[in-house]
Amino acid sequence: MTKEIKFFIDGKPITGHAGQTILEAAEAANVYIPRLCHSPGLEPYGSCRVCTVLVNGRPQAACTLPVAEKMVIESESERVRDHRKSIIEMLFVEGNHFCMFCEKSGNCELQALAYRFGITAPRYPYQSPQRHVDASHSDVLIDHNRCVLCARCIRASRDRDGKNVFQFVGRGAQKRVGVNGDADLASTDFEATDAAADVCPVGAI
Repeated sequence: MTKEIKFFIDGKPITGHAGQTILEAAEAANVYIPRLCHSPGLEPYGSCRVCTVLVNGRPQAACTLPVAEKMVIESESERVRDHRKSIIEMLFVEGNHFCMFCEKSGNCELQALAYRFGITAPRYPYQSPQRHVDASHSDVLIDHNRCVLCARCIRASRDRDGKNVFQFVGRGAQKRVGVNGDADLASTDFEATDAAADVCPVGAI
C-alpha cells in the first residue's frame, strides 16, 4: 500500500498517495484542475500549462509535479485563473479556430475551457497563420489550423498504437505535428480506429 500524503489545495486538506501528481490526487478528491494536454492513460507532458497551480508560491504544472507532504497549492486564486485564461486566449489567437463551423463544436476541450473562463474575445491580436490541411487519407484528415501542439496524438500513437506516426517537426512559430517526418497521412499505416485518432482535444484529427 502506497504512503498517504497530506497537502492543501486552496486551503482544503487533500489526501493523496506517493507517486500521484497534483492533478491526479486532486481529481481523486473531486477537485477539478483545468487541463488540455493531459489525457488519462498517456504519459504526463506538461506542454499546455493550462493546469498551472502555485505550489508554495511558485508556478508549477499540476499534471507533472508529484504531490509532497504539506504542499500548499493555489488553484483558484485570481492570479492563477488569470494566468490560465491568458494561455487559453493565446491558443485561440495562435491558430485558426472557427468554432461556429467546426464539427467538434460542443465536444471541444478548448471551447469548453473558453466557456469556463468566460472568454468571449481574446485580449491578444489574431495571428491568422497559413496552415496546411492534410486530406490525403481516405478516412482521416489533419487540420493544422486547429492544432494546439498538445502532443496527445504523438504520445497515443507511440504508447498505445505502437506506430509512432506523429512527431513534432520545426521550431518556434514553425513547430507543427509532422507525419513520419514530412510524409503525408496516406503514406503511413495510420487507421481511423487508432487511439491517436480519438485523443485530439480540438478536432485537428
